[in-house]
Amino acid sequence: MNAVPALLPALPEIVLALGAMALVIYGAFAGERTANTINWAAFGLLILAGLIVLWLPSGKLVTFGGGFIVDDFARVLKILALIGSAVTIVLARDYFAAAGQAKFEFGILVLLSTTGMLMLISAADLIALYLGLELMSLALYVVAAIDRDNVRSTEAGLKYFVLGALSSGMLLYGASLIYGFTGTVNFIGIAQAAGHGGIGLTFGLVFLFAGFCFKVSAVPFHMWTPDVYEGAPTPVTAFFSSAPKIAAMAIFVRAPIAAFPEITPQWQQIIVFVSIASMALGSFAAIGQRNIKRLMAYSSIGNMGFALVGLAAGTPEGVQGVIVYMAIYLAMTLGTFAGILSMRLRGVYVENISDLAGLARTNGPMAFFLGVMMFSLAGIPPLAGFFAKYFVFLAAIKAGLYTLAVLGVLASVVGAYYYLSIVKVMYFDEPAGSFEPMPGALKVVLGVSGLLMILFIAWPSPLVTAAAAAAKSLF
Repeated sequence: MNAVPALLPALPEIVLALGAMALVIYGAFAGERTANTINWAAFGLLILAGLIVLWLPSGKLVTFGGGFIVDDFARVLKILALIGSAVTIVLARDYFAAAGQAKFEFGILVLLSTTGMLMLISAADLIALYLGLELMSLALYVVAAIDRDNVRSTEAGLKYFVLGALSSGMLLYGASLIYGFTGTVNFIGIAQAAGHGGIGLTFGLVFLFAGFCFKVSAVPFHMWTPDVYEGAPTPVTAFFSSAPKIAAMAIFVRAPIAAFPEITPQWQQIIVFVSIASMALGSFAAIGQRNIKRLMAYSSIGNMGFALVGLAAGTPEGVQGVIVYMAIYLAMTLGTFAGILSMRLRGVYVENISDLAGLARTNGPMAFFLGVMMFSLAGIPPLAGFFAKYFVFLAAIKAGLYTLAVLGVLASVVGAYYYLSIVKVMYFDEPAGSFEPMPGALKVVLGVSGLLMILFIAWPSPLVTAAAAAAKSLF
C-alpha cells in the first residue's frame, strides 16, 4: 500500500485550494482595493482547473483509498460546475462595483465553494461526500450574507446556515445508518454488502436523500430557497442557482446508482415522489410571485423536479437525460440572471416583474434574449429547454414510468404560464421606464446563452454524446 496517495486525479481541486489560500494572504495584506484583481485571478484559476480536468488521462482514475474517483461522469459535471462558477464571477463584477460592495472575499469564497463542488462530484465514499458537501456549503453560507450591512442579506445567510446545518445532521444520520448496516463507507463496498436491502438501510437512504434534496432545493426540503434567493445579492443568487446545483445533482445521481444498484426499486419510489412534488410545487407556487428572484427560486425547485425524472428511471438513458437537462438549465439560468442583473433604473437595482413592462420598446435586444430564456425555460420547441425535458421524459417512458412522465408534462404546461406572463409584460405592457445600458459582460452572457438555446437544435450531438459517455461510466 502506498503511503502517499496519487494526487494527479485531484489536481484541479489542489490548484483551486492552493490558489484560494494564496489569494487570501494577498487580499489580507493588500486590502479591499485588490477586489478586482482577486476576482480576475479567481476567474483564471477556474479556467485553469477546467483545462486540467480536460487534460487528465482518460478512463477511470481512483485515489485516496477508493474514496475519490474521476470518470467521464465526473469530468462532464466538473466542467459544467466550473463554467457556472466562472460566469458567476463575471456577472458579479459590475454589480458589486456599481453597488459599492466590491469585496476581495467574494472571488475567494467562490473558489473554496467550487473546490468543494469538484470534490463532491468525485466522491466515491460517504466521508468524501460529506467533506465535499460541507466545503461547498460553508462558503455558500458566508457568501449569502456577504452584504453585511443589508438586513435581507444577513437574514438569508443565517436562514441558509441554520437549515443547512439541519440538513447536514440528517445526511450524517443517514450515512451512519448505512455504515452501521453495511460495515463500510465506500460506495462499491456498500453495493456489495447491501444485498437486497432491509428496513434499516432504507431508513438510512431516506435520510441521505433528505440532505441531497436540501442542496438541490427539492421538495420537501425546498423551504429555504425563495427567501435566500430573494435576500442574497443577485450575483450570489445566480451562483446558488447554477454551479452548486450541478454538484449536488451529480452526487444525487452517483450515490444511489453506485452504492444501491440492488435496491433500485426502493429508492426509485422516493425519487418519483420528490420529483412529482417538486414539479407541482415549483409550477403552482411561482404563479403568484411578483419578485423575479422569488419566481426564479420556484422555477429552480420545479426544474430540479424535472431533472429528477431522469434519475427516477435509474437507467443510463435516464442519467444521460439528467446531464443534458442540467447543462441546458445552467445556460438558461445564467442567461436569465444576466438579464435580471441588467434591471437598473436611475442607479437602483429593481427586482419586480412589473419593472420589465414595455422592455421590448426600450431595449429590444435584451427583451428578445430574455424572452428566449423564458420560452426555453417553459420547454417550448425548438429551443433547448424543450430537448432538456424531452430526454428525461423519454427515459421515464422507456423505464415504464408513464404516470411520472404524464404528470411532468402537465406540470410543464402549468409552468409555461408564468414564464410566458413575463414575455407578455415585456412585449405588451406600457413601458415602466428605461433601464440603464447593460454592461458588456452581461450582454455577452445573455447573448451567448440565448444563441445556445436557439442553435441547440442544429448542433445537439456534442452535448448529447458527452452525456451518453458520462452516463455509461456510472454503470
